[in-house]
Amino acid sequence: MQLETISSISTPVGEGAIAIVRLSGADAVEIADHLYKGAKKLDEVASHTINYGHIVDPDTNETVEEVMVAVMRAPRTYTREDIVEINCHGGIHTVNRVLQLTLKNGSRMAEPGEFTKRAFLNGRIDLSQAEGVMDFIRSKTTEASKVANQQMQGRLKTYIEGLRQRILTVLAQVEVNIDYPEYDDVEEATTAFLKEESAKIEAEIEKLLKTSAQGKILREGLSTAIVGKPNVGKSSLLNYLIQDNKAIVTEVAGTTRDILEEYVNVNGIPLKLIDTAGIRDTDDIVEKIGVERSRQALKEAELILYVLNNNEPLTAEDLEILDSLADQNVIIIVNKLDLEAKLDTSTLHSRYPEMPIVRTSIVEGTGVDDLEDRIATLFFEGDIQSADSTYVSNNRHIHLLEQAKAVISDAIESADMDVPIDIVQIDLVKTWELLGEVIGEDVSEQLIDQLFSQFCLGK
Repeated sequence: MQLETISSISTPVGEGAIAIVRLSGADAVEIADHLYKGAKKLDEVASHTINYGHIVDPDTNETVEEVMVAVMRAPRTYTREDIVEINCHGGIHTVNRVLQLTLKNGSRMAEPGEFTKRAFLNGRIDLSQAEGVMDFIRSKTTEASKVANQQMQGRLKTYIEGLRQRILTVLAQVEVNIDYPEYDDVEEATTAFLKEESAKIEAEIEKLLKTSAQGKILREGLSTAIVGKPNVGKSSLLNYLIQDNKAIVTEVAGTTRDILEEYVNVNGIPLKLIDTAGIRDTDDIVEKIGVERSRQALKEAELILYVLNNNEPLTAEDLEILDSLADQNVIIIVNKLDLEAKLDTSTLHSRYPEMPIVRTSIVEGTGVDDLEDRIATLFFEGDIQSADSTYVSNNRHIHLLEQAKAVISDAIESADMDVPIDIVQIDLVKTWELLGEVIGEDVSEQLIDQLFSQFCLGK
């Protein structure tokens, strides 16, 4: 069935040097040609060329825009359909007029992510690659974009296809052994073979799942709460890391009343920094709400930077809060090294041996490099191997891989219990199917629609 020709603005809304109206479908060139006036008709130009001319309203003969029009013929396009990209000046009004003319003359408005959806439906990319496109657009650091780019290029697809092929090889070998037995102990040998190969596949799935925590951090960012008593340097630390004065910094305790959030790149790791109100008892009703939100941020954070003042002794309140964080990822920051030392860190070392301690002076800009190294060590053992590793970061992928691992574990357990081989094979087939769902084999139309609806318009 031939799909309708679609069009959309594929560049961000607003003023800019260039804006692009993109069409895709069997009638894309014909529709654009009806609006275009240039040296040649668009249906006569070579594929993958860009052509100078004007967009003219065919009803009024009014020249609407001076344009450069790229014509790309199927199948060597993003969607494997004919694509036309009309490059306009970046004003909001004229670009919308060009879009409206394409809609009036035969195309329909593209749904969010529909260009990428067509690339999937037309077999140019698999579902994991399509999801990689979305991750690439949303990536906030170089490392995150590298991981997404690998997924776009089919690294996960290749890995999953390899595992599926190994399962098919096991199933085929089992069938051969059963159908053409040459020895009395064929069933015993077949069971041993199935267990050995299934264990190898299970190990590969587990290897992928081990990357999921790191992959999710690169994809979504690490929720990081900056916590401590008032006036210890929390807002100064936030400003230093983001290299901007987003948080108000004064000598007055309790200046930060609400939660501030910013993204920052730390050694390739995207941190979602949350600067919280100083935790203390207060009668100020507004500050009290801020303190309560700070305590809630503590519960939800994946990393806590607990800031202490080198110029003040430890308090019972500090120790109480640190005790409550014993099961979380915490880095203790002893700030204000430029002031007289009144804080004894020996208590921290003995009471919280698992919590790294970093000494900083935000005023002088010292110790922050050590903090960044500690964060990388805590979550990536010091180094992000995005160039060499296949990271799994998508929740859908993780869920399916966890299911696949559980099912193949059942197959191994059943083989150990001498369950008939044909019953064990059912679990292997189910594992094969679950892995197929990761890359878009046998997924429902509803799931496909849901996934692509998360894309921006024009992609």
